[in-house]
Amino acid sequence: QVQLVESGGGLVQPGGSLRLSCVASRISVSINTMAWYRQAPGKQRELVAAITMSGYTNYADSVKGRFTISRDNAKNTVYLQMNSLKPEDTAVYYCGAPGINFWGQGTQVTVSS
Repeated sequence: QVQLVESGGGLVQPGGSLRLSCVASRISVSINTMAWYRQAPGKQRELVAAITMSGYTNYADSVKGRFTISRDNAKNTVYLQMNSLKPEDTAVYYCGAPGINFWGQGTQVTVSS
């Protein structure tokens, strides 16, 4: 069965950086649109970034210029590099394959001093 396993979350100070990883099994990240979503307490899940089969990327306005989505086809892994983190970036981050409506279990990111 399809698996998406996220890692890399944690506690970081404002202005810091984290890199999230999403290792995929039984689904190829190179031929599927892959995305990162996040959900903060009391808020709806929102799209953070996505990357298509052709490599086209798009980002939420709130993270443009700070976050970068990428993938390593050989490792079948998708990444989210997060720089200049802000307290409002605090959320559970989910890796997903929207085309098959499948999501991982999520990894917590907390930005706090």
